[in-house]
Amino acid sequence: MKADTIEIVGFHAHIYFDADNRDAAERVREGLARFEVQLGRWHDKPIGPHPQAMYQVAFLPPQFGKVVPWLMLHREGLDILVHPETGDDVADHTLHSLWLGEKLELNVEVLRPKTASTSG
Repeated sequence: MKADTIEIVGFHAHIYFDADNRDAAERVREGLARFEVQLGRWHDKPIGPHPQAMYQVAFLPPQFGKVVPWLMLHREGLDILVHPETGDDVADHTLHSLWLGEKLELNVEVLRPKTASTSG
């Protein structure tokens, strides 16, 4: 079975915010700094598949059991996407993802591989 051969090499958490709750996002970010994570840049406008401002938090599989439960309890009402890194960006952001808070509509078309030409 193909699914059994999928390897998760890491995880991303995308912490979404807007102007009204950026201070909460800052507090969550400060709390995440206690873990073995890589904190990404602040993106104040939608970027890639993400429909609103966010920052990314990258962490390895052994940290999942520490980081995600902490986010569950300390997300301060923010919406958070957590997804694995398997090499299939579309599936990782959709089929294999979990949401804390509201599930936002992603623009997954930007994640699809670009084809050199189309037939037909």
